[in-house]
Amino acid sequence: MDIGLYFPLQLPRPWGPGAEHTLVHEALAQVELADRLGFTHAWVPEQHFLEEYSHSSAPEVFLAAAAARTRTIRLGHGVVLLPPAYNPPTRIAERLAMLDLVSDGRVEFGFGDSKSRIELEGFGIEADQRQAMTAEAIEQVAAMLALDPYPGHRGRWFTAPARNVVPKPAQRPHPPLWMACSSDEAVRTAARFGVGALAHGFRDPDEARRVVEIYRRTFTEECRPIGFTVNPRVATLEPFYCHPDPDIARRRGGQAMEYMTFAVRHYYTFGRHHPGRTDLSARWDRTRAQLDTDTDTGTGAAPVVHGGHSVGTPDQLAAHLTELRDAGVDQVVLSHQAGRTPHAEICASLELFADQVLPALGDGPQPIEIPAHVTEALARRATTTPAAVEPVDAYGRDRPPIDPSTFPPDIRAQFEQLNRVAELGKAYDSPDLAGPNS
Repeated sequence: MDIGLYFPLQLPRPWGPGAEHTLVHEALAQVELADRLGFTHAWVPEQHFLEEYSHSSAPEVFLAAAAARTRTIRLGHGVVLLPPAYNPPTRIAERLAMLDLVSDGRVEFGFGDSKSRIELEGFGIEADQRQAMTAEAIEQVAAMLALDPYPGHRGRWFTAPARNVVPKPAQRPHPPLWMACSSDEAVRTAARFGVGALAHGFRDPDEARRVVEIYRRTFTEECRPIGFTVNPRVATLEPFYCHPDPDIARRRGGQAMEYMTFAVRHYYTFGRHHPGRTDLSARWDRTRAQLDTDTDTGTGAAPVVHGGHSVGTPDQLAAHLTELRDAGVDQVVLSHQAGRTPHAEICASLELFADQVLPALGDGPQPIEIPAHVTEALARRATTTPAAVEPVDAYGRDRPPIDPSTFPPDIRAQFEQLNRVAELGKAYDSPDLAGPNS
C-alpha cells in the first residue's frame, strides 16, 4: 500500500511576523524528509480564502519548489479546482505539463470543485453548477495534455480555440487522474470516469471494504474513460500522529485533528465568517472549553477523533493500516500537518512511522484487471487522429511591410532581410508544408 502525506498549509492564529514564511519552509522541509524516509506521495490542495484552515492557494508553486528538493516522492495536486472561473483549463494543462517535466514525471493530477461558499462565491461560481463545470473541464484538460494538436472546444462553461498546448508532460498521455470524493455517488462517478477516488476518510475497515467494492464494481461494469488512460485506485485521507506513548499520541493527535475537524465544519457546514477578522483558533478554544463543561455536567461529551484514524503507537498504526490494505485501499494519505503541532514534533512522528510502520506495509498496490471494453475504448482514443485544424493568423501577419528606404543606410539591409523573411514565410504557408514536422 502506498503511504502519502497531506500538506494543507494550516496556520491557526495568532499569526506573528513571518508566520506564513515559516509555515511554507517548514512544510518544504517536511516534503524533503518524507522523500528521504520513503513516503510515496505528497499531496497539496488548492483552497482559497480559508484563513487558518488552509493557506494553500497556489499549490503549483509549492509543488515546483518541492520537486527541486526531492527525487522520488510523487507530487500530488489534491486537488486542482476545475470550474473555469478558478482556473482556465488551458492554464491548468500548461502548468501540469511544466510541473511534470520539472519533476521528471512525478505529478499526480487530482481534481475537484469545492463546496465552500466562501470559495465558490469568491470566484462567482454557482454552487449547483460546479460539478457540471468540473466534468466538462477535466475531459478537455486531459485532451489538451494528450493531443497534438488540441482541436478546440465549444461548450457550456468555456470555449477554447484549436491550439497545440505546449509543453507536453513527461508522463504520456497525461499524469494519473484522481477525483475528490466525499460520497458513494462521487466514488461511482470517479469509477465511471476511470480515475482514482480520493476519498475523505472511512469510519472503519468495513466501510473501506464496501467503498472499494463500489468503486471496483462500477469501474468494471460502467467505466467510460474521460482521459486517455485509466487510474483505477482508491485512496483515503486519515488523521495522523505517531508516538511510542499511546497517551501522548492520543492527546497530541486528538487535539490537532479536533481543530482540523472544527475548521472543516466552519468552512463547509455551519460557519459564519468575517474575512480578516474571525479568529477560528480562539473560537475553537472557547467551543472546546464549553464542550468540556458539558461533559462535566453530564449534558454532553467532549469531541474525539471519530472513525478510522492513524493516531497511536507504531504497533497500533501498523495494525490499522494493514486492515485498510487488506480491505483493498491502494493509498492512505496521512494528514500530518494540522492544528498547532510544532514542526519538530511532526518530523519526529514521521521518522518514527517510517522506521517502524512503513516496512510492515509491503510494496505498493497491485494493479487491478482492466475490463476489455475499457482497453478497447482507450485504444480507439489513442489511434484517433484529431480533426483537421485550420491555420490561424499569428500576431503581425496583417501588418503592412516596412519600407526600408525610409531608414538610414546602416540599418536598411536589416529591414530588407526582414521583409524577405516575411515574404518567404507566407509562401511556405501551404498545405504541403503544414505537416507535424514543418
